[in-house]
Amino acid sequence: MPDTADIVVLGGGSGGYATALRATELGLKVVLVEEAKVGGTCLHVGCIPTKALLHAAEVADSTRESEKFGVRAALEGIDMAGVNGYKDAVVGRLYKGLQGLVKAHGITYVEGHGRLVAPDTVEVDGERYTGKHVVLATGSYSRTLPGLEIGGRVITSEHALNLDHVPESVVVLGGGVIGCEFASVWTSFGAKVTIVEALPHLVPNEDEAISKAFERAMRKRGIAFHTGVRFSGVTQDDSAVHVALEDGTAIDADLMLVAVGRGPRTADLGYEEQGVPMDRGFVLTDERLHTGVANIHAVGDIVPGLQLAHRGFAQGVFLAEEIAGLNPAPLVESGIPRVTYSDPEIASVGVTEAKAKELYGDDQIQTYEYNLAGNGKSQILGTTGFVKLVRRKDGPVVGVHMLGARVGELIGEGQLIVNWEAYPEDVASLVHAHPTQNEAVGEAFLALAGKPLHAHN
Repeated sequence: MPDTADIVVLGGGSGGYATALRATELGLKVVLVEEAKVGGTCLHVGCIPTKALLHAAEVADSTRESEKFGVRAALEGIDMAGVNGYKDAVVGRLYKGLQGLVKAHGITYVEGHGRLVAPDTVEVDGERYTGKHVVLATGSYSRTLPGLEIGGRVITSEHALNLDHVPESVVVLGGGVIGCEFASVWTSFGAKVTIVEALPHLVPNEDEAISKAFERAMRKRGIAFHTGVRFSGVTQDDSAVHVALEDGTAIDADLMLVAVGRGPRTADLGYEEQGVPMDRGFVLTDERLHTGVANIHAVGDIVPGLQLAHRGFAQGVFLAEEIAGLNPAPLVESGIPRVTYSDPEIASVGVTEAKAKELYGDDQIQTYEYNLAGNGKSQILGTTGFVKLVRRKDGPVVGVHMLGARVGELIGEGQLIVNWEAYPEDVASLVHAHPTQNEAVGEAFLALAGKPLHAHN
């Protein structure tokens, strides 16, 4: 390998490998350091395996409900060995493909635990790798609460992904994306699930109309939840966990999943010693992802903001182009699409109604909700939900929020609309294929542009 690379990347997850791949495309020499497997959390213990479980859960529900569609099928049970085999095969194929890409791009791949030992140097097992630029991309871990120990029947999402059985009952601590996705899977697999969320609503970062409708859907599926109440403690014995809430509620279950968010993986990696600015473990950067120290940059979950694989990936591409001197436009955080892959799905981009009012003033915001009941494909699928649009009065659309089966696949158009600052009239003139759920987006815009065809004002 060269004595000095153009970039040394510490961490091979979505942010790190995207930096490395794009940088080599631009002719830069890259060293990529990863202590586990390239692909990071997302590929191995995050997005990909959870979505595989969610698809298996959808198949279970389709089988269970098949008679509604005139198909006689019986659900004999969930074979977790089979489910895990399917999930691991998906991960394995993607991992193999990613390894091939890293090799084909001529990236110097170093396996081992790296540590920042100088502003331009990363040390791995006694070997030093120096770069004109260093990119910190060390990702995140499953956070817990102070004093709450993980172990036995108290598990994190990493353990949950590898269970060899379906628990009879689970308490999910945390009603955000990760908690709601696992609650959805286990319910489809036949478990009794109770979610505990300290904030007033499930999926509290979403638009309030979405959160409330999502809670109704969860209730309809038989998922119990306690919102606006804090967890106070848990004990466990050979047969169960015993969970206590601050309002005096006691819940017994087979397992408790701790899904209270993800923390930045930055401890004992030498960042502070090199003067990298930190706040509660996160690495602070400017909008161009520079730390303000030498040529040290950071991407992904360690940078405050949305902890999403596609954000890290986009930041990695941005950073490679920035280092190569292409002067790319910085990412706008609110323009990054967000999806919760539960049943029903939630997809959103841009700002919520509450945030829009805060930014632009109460009387400057107009909203519209189009119910999926009027959409042919949604009727065929048997899903309910809605598309909510938030716009500035006489101005562009600043938020698109959706609830319903498969709406994660619709957010692509939503992000174009928000990021290109489209007006309702711009979208209303576009033709949406029939019968698709995508038409619901078109109908919502027709209504917001003042020409509703199937919508009820």
